Amino acid sequence: MSDSASGNPLRIGIAGLGTVGAGVLKLLTQQQDILAARAGVPLVVTAVSARNRQQDRGVEIDGYAWYDNCLDMAEADDVDVVVELIGGADGTAKVLVENAIAAGKHVVTANKALLAYHGQSIAESAEAKAVAVGFEAAVAGGVPVIKGLRDGLAANQVERIVAILNGTCNFVLGLMEEEEVSFEDAVREAQDVGFAEADPTTDIGGFDAAHKLSLLASIAFGTQVNLDAVLVKGIDSVAAEDIEAAKELGYRIKLIAVADRNGGHIIQRVHPALVPLEQPLAHVGGPGNSIVMQGDWVGTVEFGGPGAGEKPTASAVVADIVDIARGFQVPVFGTPAAQLTPAKSASEDNSLAPYYLRMELADKKGTASTMTGILAEHDISIETMIQKPEEDHELGANMPVIVVTYATRDTAIAKAIAEIEGAGILAGSPNVIRVESL
Repeated sequence: MSDSASGNPLRIGIAGLGTVGAGVLKLLTQQQDILAARAGVPLVVTAVSARNRQQDRGVEIDGYAWYDNCLDMAEADDVDVVVELIGGADGTAKVLVENAIAAGKHVVTANKALLAYHGQSIAESAEAKAVAVGFEAAVAGGVPVIKGLRDGLAANQVERIVAILNGTCNFVLGLMEEEEVSFEDAVREAQDVGFAEADPTTDIGGFDAAHKLSLLASIAFGTQVNLDAVLVKGIDSVAAEDIEAAKELGYRIKLIAVADRNGGHIIQRVHPALVPLEQPLAHVGGPGNSIVMQGDWVGTVEFGGPGAGEKPTASAVVADIVDIARGFQVPVFGTPAAQLTPAKSASEDNSLAPYYLRMELADKKGTASTMTGILAEHDISIETMIQKPEEDHELGANMPVIVVTYATRDTAIAKAIAEIEGAGILAGSPNVIRVESL
């Protein structure tokens, strides 16, 4: 095995030559001198693999060994590090990583889904074989949050993480606010400009952010990666009326990811939230990501930057390769895999927070007093209530009402909303969004 002590080149095989894979190849070629100086040895690509050899990727591939089957790369004698950029939680990507580790090769990946589902077993195998698994590019693109959390904050007990981890949702919510369009129109525009996939479910459903949060939480709290431990709600319930109301109230709606040490429990959740405009997270836009962490000794630390794209993600991949070349090796999730504690499956988050409620009250006598009475019965106090009739509101028409509560518990809100829905005073389903402050 080549390493910095031997002075021999570190030999790299890249599986997957899409946007990121091609970017990694370009970066390793264009920056080879500075990378060799920083790594202590030359970083040499010896092998590549992709589904289509003839595709124009904007980078020359003829000088490298070509593998029609990337799994053969795991057995190649001239590959020390396998870079997996295929994607997918299972299938070829999983087999390639497992085979590479079994063969004693280091692995670098941008595959958050793979690690979210199989991170524990991958970590156990890698540590048993004394090889590294780098995944800086799997969370927040070019933002060095994995190294910052795992290494830079190693002296701290992390209490809380609040983050924006999905650029697609940022873009969609931003369009809804700036162009005053519907959720459906914003998603279509995001697809047209390449910010959303043809099937955007993974992003707008909150699952991409949940994958990333599960990895951060494992490092932060010393728990096994468990995607089932993340409470997930996407942005598809956010309507133009919510965007407008939030702005009037001094908030901006964002898809946020939170991991919180709540007493003896670790709560992980991804959901839309009203973020106060005076807080930096409210101003993260487009593909930007931002992660705020609170440590018991360091206090509040913020990481931010481009969360996606060819260059930022390739930068993160190559940073992991440089670490391997330097001989820098730590447990995959910062704590030895055998010492990671099981993460409990998702449960109710009973922490205190204000809530935004948008309801359409039927035009009947006493509906507003019935609604406020039910909230009061559940010890939910109202900070703000706005009735928003249309300009041409007529007798007999339904009445939109916006309520912002004082801090209360999720369980109390859930019970009150269920009772309000059963009282026959609503003309449609209410929308409930948590208000989140750092």
